[in-house]
Amino acid sequence: MSLKEEFVALAGQPGSNKRELCRRFGISPQTAYKWLNRYATLGHSGLQDKSRKPATSPKLTTPALEAQVIALRQDHPAWGGRTISSLLKKQIAPSTVTNVLHRHGLIQPTTKEQEAKLRFEHEAPNNLWQMDFKGHFPTQEGRCHPLTLLDDHSRFSLAIQACDNERGATVKERLTEVFQRFGLPARINVDNGPPWGSPRNPGEITELSIWLIRLGIRISFSRPYHPQTNGKIERFHRSLKAEVLEGRQFSTLKEAQAAFDRWRDVYNLQRPHQAL
Repeated sequence: MSLKEEFVALAGQPGSNKRELCRRFGISPQTAYKWLNRYATLGHSGLQDKSRKPATSPKLTTPALEAQVIALRQDHPAWGGRTISSLLKKQIAPSTVTNVLHRHGLIQPTTKEQEAKLRFEHEAPNNLWQMDFKGHFPTQEGRCHPLTLLDDHSRFSLAIQACDNERGATVKERLTEVFQRFGLPARINVDNGPPWGSPRNPGEITELSIWLIRLGIRISFSRPYHPQTNGKIERFHRSLKAEVLEGRQFSTLKEAQAAFDRWRDVYNLQRPHQAL
């Protein structure tokens, strides 16, 4: 994902402070509004050095829409009716998408619609980040431990890092890179496991937590045995598993990181988020 695309994605969230984003990205307000105007007029092609296909197209027929639905589902098997409908700018109703998928055998009989849940979010980007490891999986080089960071307000994926361990020093190094790109959040929420917490003594301050506090970042911990208090990143992890990890094997950390980077672009710039 380019710097322009990440700026536009964050600036487009409700409540975003564009001048603060300009400061963090090291660009002038004039440059920022030029990017935003190009994106509003041309879409993602307006952020590229060379223009791609036209941003507009003739009115699509029902067969063409069906073809798009089928292609999206085949590329992203975990996407359902609401997600595909939103991505197609609601030219086709979620129920119709589901019917198309059923008709073409792209929905398993056991697939169920997710229950609606109350959602809570902070008022602006960088008010709260959620951070966690998505377990681990084997590669030919050893274990890969995906470190994930998510902005609570925008659902923007700040990082998915393929780490070879879960030590505090590793997390500190990766967080430093994220801070340099996106600035410091007001607060980070984590679970009670290492390296940021202690399962035996919930809320215990670790060396990593002390480092974050000295940077002026508040630390909060999920309730023990209640992962839903870090719910957005838990949902993010389910999507990461379904769309990237399930049924795949990676030879190296570099290969896994490349897959994470590709999916992060899709998640941030293409995949509609139903809570927004």
